[in-house]
Amino acid sequence: MRLMQLNQLNEEAIKTLRPSFDNLPHTNHKDGKYRLRRYSKIELRTTHWGAGEQVDITHLPESEFTQSSDYNSHQGGAVRKFQNLEESTIKSVGFEEMCLAFKKENQLFDGIEVDVHQLRVITLEELGGSAPVAPEGIHQDGYDCIAMVGIQRSNIEGGELKAYANKDSEAILTHALKDGQMLFLSDRVMWHYATDIIKKDGLAQGYGDWFVLCANRL
Repeated sequence: MRLMQLNQLNEEAIKTLRPSFDNLPHTNHKDGKYRLRRYSKIELRTTHWGAGEQVDITHLPESEFTQSSDYNSHQGGAVRKFQNLEESTIKSVGFEEMCLAFKKENQLFDGIEVDVHQLRVITLEELGGSAPVAPEGIHQDGYDCIAMVGIQRSNIEGGELKAYANKDSEAILTHALKDGQMLFLSDRVMWHYATDIIKKDGLAQGYGDWFVLCANRL
């Protein structure tokens, strides 16, 4: 079992995903002013077409999202409701490539249910031109496998993903995901965190766009 792996989406896939982040809504949750989000549950099945593989994606009905306070000290135990990912995002070439890579890398069975978070973290002047990417601190998410996918960074520094062998150890990886990079982690073993984003300069607001995919094997 690989504990950590870095993959790369192709440029065309990234281009099809970028525009959808402009439609992410604010929420009324604790982090809703600076972490814009959509959330969906999907099912994945692999199909074969000629010599290649494709993924069939079933978009499941809108559902609430909860995390135990054992994993999330910031909002654990709270019932959170988010708007589903847009159908145009689910049907995009980039989303299909991302989901196929997630299924193959983690050797997930057909019919697997995957939680997908689409996030834009924006800098706020009331936070000194910064924003927390992971306000819960160093944590696990409570799944067998997760992937963080970088889509776009605009006018920001920071937002570096850190991976740890355990909660109290030094980071064994510190990396700001470039556009299209997917970092896979074994969430039962590894811990992770992301540093705050800070606006670089000028009047333009800074932001970072990411997908997070999570699944259990059973």
